[in-house]
Formats: sequence, structure tokens, C-alpha cells
Amino acid sequence: MRAWLLPTLLTLITWGFWAFLPKLAAKYLDPQSSIIYQVLGGFLVGVVVLISLKFQVQFNIPGFTLSLAIGILGFFGAFMYLVAVSRGPLTLVAPITALYPMFAILLGLIFLQETISIKQAAGIGLSLVAIYLISS
Repeated sequence: MRAWLLPTLLTLITWGFWAFLPKLAAKYLDPQSSIIYQVLGGFLVGVVVLISLKFQVQFNIPGFTLSLAIGILGFFGAFMYLVAVSRGPLTLVAPITALYPMFAILLGLIFLQETISIKQAAGIGLSLVAIYLISS
């Protein structure tokens, strides 16, 4: 098995639950309260990783700054997702937000000078059509 396949599949499964469970949580909590508990869950994962590293964490300013931004953006996105599923149907919110890689691809094209094929560009175009069709 390729080294990346198992973590990729685990990501798919855990993010599937991550996208589904907020709709259930919204029945019991407002988004503001729910995000607090999500942060606590993230903290617990961080503690487990810290222990697995025997408290030997790499540090440099660029890596720290970028990682802090990732945390802020990730939890802000999670909070906005909670707000969205508390106000709208999961069947619409989840697929639209799941198209976030299109934005990452655009950033990669602009800032990292990465390239995409015509076929990949067509896939991105179809994703935009999908957003339109799902949301209308």
C-alpha cells in the first residue's frame, strides 16, 4: 500500500463525519457554543500529538506563523460551517463547502506557479456549475 493512501482514506472518513456531525450538534447547541467544544477537541488531538513527539516540537518563525494562521482559518471555517448548517440543509451546505479545493487550486496557480491540464480546468469549471446547480 502506498504510504499516503491510508492517511488519505482516514481523512476522507473523518472529514465525512466532521461535515455530518455539526448538523446533529446544531439541534442541541448554538454555533458559538459548539465551536468552543470543537476547539477543546482540537486541543485534545494536539496534546496526543505533543506526547507522541515527546514534547520535542520544531520551531521557526515562518512555520509557526503559517501554522497559527492555518489554525485560525481552520477554526473560523469550522465556525462558519456550524452557522451554515444551523441555518440551512446539510445536503446543500456540505457539498458546496466541500468544493474548497477549487480555491486552493487557484491560490496554487497564482502564488506557487503550479499548472493544471485542460482536463483539470474542465473539472474545476464543472465544479463551479455544480455549485450553481446545488444552490439554485
